[in-house]
Amino acid sequence: MSTFDIIVLGSGPGGYVTAIRAAQLGFKTAIIEKESLGGVCLNWGCIPTKALLKSAQVFEYLKHAEDYGLKIKGADKDFDAVVKRSRSVAEGMSKGVQFLMKKNKIEVIKGFGTLKAGKKVSVKAEDGSITEYSANNIIIATGARSRELPSLPQDGKKIIGYRQAMTLNKQPKKMIVVGSGAIGIEFAYFYNSMGTEVTVVEYLPNIVPVEDEDVSKQLERSFKKAGVKIMTSAEVTSVDTSGDGVKATVKTAK
Repeated sequence: MSTFDIIVLGSGPGGYVTAIRAAQLGFKTAIIEKESLGGVCLNWGCIPTKALLKSAQVFEYLKHAEDYGLKIKGADKDFDAVVKRSRSVAEGMSKGVQFLMKKNKIEVIKGFGTLKAGKKVSVKAEDGSITEYSANNIIIATGARSRELPSLPQDGKKIIGYRQAMTLNKQPKKMIVVGSGAIGIEFAYFYNSMGTEVTVVEYLPNIVPVEDEDVSKQLERSFKKAGVKIMTSAEVTSVDTSGDGVKATVKTAK
């Protein structure tokens, strides 16, 4: 059984930075990751979504080039290329974390880690093999996952989560975004900019509800001006996926 001073469970921004600092302080360090180094943030969250948003922003500039004294004819987007660029950016960041692990002599253990009694971690690899490791200190940095709503069971095809939304093979004509937190609003902006008809459904009275009300109201005005339909104090109570698309029943307060 391999023994370390510190084992970090999870290689997201919290985990890999902690592992690097531990190694710099002289601790024998290992990091356990079930997918790609960098975790959800670098691979499926903050970084790739910003790449999508940048493409959307540039496309917006092209569509309004005359506002800047420029003339552009025939500007269009390649949805597949936009998605591929986003994935390429994420892969580059993950490789950067891989380099940092090697540079700081941190052992990377691939697999799903499970805490055991006696300061041990059991790791199940992709081939099903299980290996135990021990450490004087174990740091949990596993992050979080999106919660699936009972009225919206995700099938990965018509009712999708953030991962599928970042890697769709074909741009949808219409989309309902349930929830207007940072992630929902980012997808609403991106797909609206690409030409998808977007409706945002928010349970609370304002979009981006954790932000100041002034910010929420200004953002709602901007989104409506851009053609995004906003439904606040509303909830999706049921969905019908039997047809070509999705029919959603939305209950509003009014």
